[in-house]
Amino acid sequence: MMLSVLLMQSAAGQYAASGAESLARWRAGDVVSASDIATFGIDRCFGHEPIDSLVFGRIYGRSYKADCTVPISDLRYVRALHVDADKRIMIGEMICHKSISDDVVAILKTLFEHGYPIERMVLIDEYDADDERSMQANNSSSFNFRYISGTSKLSRHSEGLAVDINPRYNPYVRQRNGVTVVEPSCAAPYADRSGSYPYKIVPGDLCHKQFVGCGFIWGGDWQSVKDYQHFEKRR
Repeated sequence: MMLSVLLMQSAAGQYAASGAESLARWRAGDVVSASDIATFGIDRCFGHEPIDSLVFGRIYGRSYKADCTVPISDLRYVRALHVDADKRIMIGEMICHKSISDDVVAILKTLFEHGYPIERMVLIDEYDADDERSMQANNSSSFNFRYISGTSKLSRHSEGLAVDINPRYNPYVRQRNGVTVVEPSCAAPYADRSGSYPYKIVPGDLCHKQFVGCGFIWGGDWQSVKDYQHFEKRR
């Protein structure tokens, strides 16, 4: 669904009681109306900025751990709108590395304009930086100083150079001692990519094309493991 259609929708009763306040305070996770967005200004709904003291207070000790080796000046707070599978317009947020922040904002804006569904987009710190909990909630995110599952190697998420989109429906799948391991643990039905279900990323769809077109690598193309939610840039 194109942005022009979304901004014409009337959805009285489905949206937050004070969408204007939600936008002014940028309360990620709130649902807002097309009229609220028109009043607030669509261009103000997409952008990135350095991490301020308020955001840092939310992430320190969680995604930005005490031993984090990434300078806070290298990270950016991203604002974006997104649409869920029920066509609700929602306020989103994400933290990523400054080197990919322009691309991430442009991609998220394109996905929104075309009505590509993203169910949830709040900082992973809302889940205490617990990747499993965030994935189970189908929360799309980027920065989290952590190690690759099952290894002692830092993830690209540790630098904010990877973005996970709709992770519950696009799980991480690997073989361990002959056993298939799926993360999040509730996502086993979606490890079978032959099915049809909401929020599924497939090669050639808009999400895949936007990220790959901007130079990201898709984890769904990997051979030893599959990470269908994952797009990363390497330096």
